Amino acid sequence: MRIIPAIDLIEGKCVRLTHGDYHQKTVYHENPLEMAKIFEDNGIEYLHLVDLEGAKAQKVIQYNVLESICKNTHLKVDFSGGVKTEEDLKKVLNSGAHQVCIGSLAAKNPELFCKWIAEYGSDKIVLSADANQFSIVIQGWMEKSDWNLFEFLKFFQDKKLQYVICTDVSKDGTLTGPSLKLYEEIISQFPEYHLIASGGVHHEEDLIKLKNLGCEGVIIGKAIYEGKISISQLAQYA
Repeated sequence: MRIIPAIDLIEGKCVRLTHGDYHQKTVYHENPLEMAKIFEDNGIEYLHLVDLEGAKAQKVIQYNVLESICKNTHLKVDFSGGVKTEEDLKKVLNSGAHQVCIGSLAAKNPELFCKWIAEYGSDKIVLSADANQFSIVIQGWMEKSDWNLFEFLKFFQDKKLQYVICTDVSKDGTLTGPSLKLYEEIISQFPEYHLIASGGVHHEEDLIKLKNLGCEGVIIGKAIYEGKISISQLAQYA
C-alpha cells in the first residue's frame, strides 16, 4: 500500500482544513519544500500536493511550489486543485507532477476527462471522488454536484480509468478514523480501480485496516502534523 503524505497549500504554506472549510485553517509549516524533504529523508516516496487556492479559484495557482518540490526531491507527486483546462494540465505535468488528480472537471465535463485519460494515459490521470453524504462535491468542496458517488464511479468503469482517490469530506481533518465501510463497498463494486483512501486517518491501526481492505494507497495529513503518527513510522507500511 502506498503511503502518501499530504501537503495542502494556501499562500505557499502547509495548512490543513477541517471538513474542507477554508475558515477552519491551521498553518503547520511555512515552507512546503522543507516539509517535502523531511518526508523524503524518512523513506517516503510519494506526496499528495493540493492547491487549495487553485481549487477555490478554478485555476492552478501553486505551479512554483510543485516545480520546486519536483526539482529538489525525488518524490513522486500527485497534484490536485484547479485543473480545469488542458493548458493547466500540461503545465502541471511539465512542472514535474507524476499524476494529476481531477474532480470538479470530471463531474462537470466527464467526456473531456475521459479524453484526457485516453490522451495522457490512465497512469497519469487520477479521479478525485470527493463525497459528502454520498454526493460528489466540487469547487474545493464548496458546491454539491448532481452525482451520487457510486454513479460517478460507475460512469468511468469502462473508460480505462485506473486510479481513484475517494475522500469522505465528513471525515477530513477530524482524526476520527477513515470510512472503512465505504471503502470496502467501493472495492467490492469496483475491484478494477486502484483505490486511494483519504480522510480521517488517526493512528497506525487505521493503516493496517486500510491495507487489509485492499486499498492501493492512503493519503495522510493531519495525523502527521498533529503527531498522531510519526513520519518515521510510515515507511514500514509502504
